[in-house]
Amino acid sequence: MTTPTQPEPGLPPKAAKPRPLQAGRDTFWSLAPLVVACVVLAGLVGMCSFSPNGPEDGKVPSYDAAAALQADAATLGFPVRIPKPPAGWQANSGARGGIDAGRTDPTTGQRTRAVTSTVGYIAPSKMFVSLTQSNADEDKLVASIHRDLVPAGSQDINGVRWIVYEGGEGTEPVWTTRLGSPGGPAQVAITGAADSNDFRTLAVATQTQQPIAPGR
Repeated sequence: MTTPTQPEPGLPPKAAKPRPLQAGRDTFWSLAPLVVACVVLAGLVGMCSFSPNGPEDGKVPSYDAAAALQADAATLGFPVRIPKPPAGWQANSGARGGIDAGRTDPTTGQRTRAVTSTVGYIAPSKMFVSLTQSNADEDKLVASIHRDLVPAGSQDINGVRWIVYEGGEGTEPVWTTRLGSPGGPAQVAITGAADSNDFRTLAVATQTQQPIAPGR
C-alpha cells in the first residue's frame, strides 16, 4: 500500500492555482493565433475600398500629341497631320513604329521599310481610339494593326472615302484612307474599342487639318 506523500516539516503546503485563472490563461493562448489572424485580415481589408456605384474613373494620363506629332513630321519623312478633336477628347499615349517591307518605293518599285506615328485618345464615351499615320501601303498598314482583317465596306466622311476593315467577333475594326498633300500622300488608320461615331469624329478631326511638311 502506497503511503501518501507528506509535506516537508516547516513548509506550508503549496496552494493549487485557482481553476478560473488557469482556464483563463489556457483560453488566452488558444485564442492568440486567431487574434493575430484577425489583425492581419483587418489590415488587408483596410487597403481596399468599396464603391457602391461601381469603379471610379481613373485619371487619364496626359500626352502632348501636338508636340509629338510635330517631332514626328520633322523626322519620319512624310506629311503628318495634327488632329483637332472637339472638347472632351484627351490624348493619352503615342508611339513611333516601323513596318518591314511596308511600302513600295515610288522611284525603284522595291519594297522598303515604312514608318508609323500613332496617337491614342480617350473619347468622351470613355472608350479608347487611336490614329496611326504612315507612309505604308494600305494593306501593310492595316495588317500591322490587326491581322486577318478584310475590307467590309466604306464610309464617306465629308467627301473622303474611308475603307472599313473588319475581322471576327471581338476584333476591333480599322478605318483607313489615303490623304494627299503637296508634300506627298499619307496612309492614315483609325482603330479602337470606340463606336463608329467616335471613329467618324476622329476622322473629321484629322482630314480637315493641313499636314506638316516633312522635315519642318
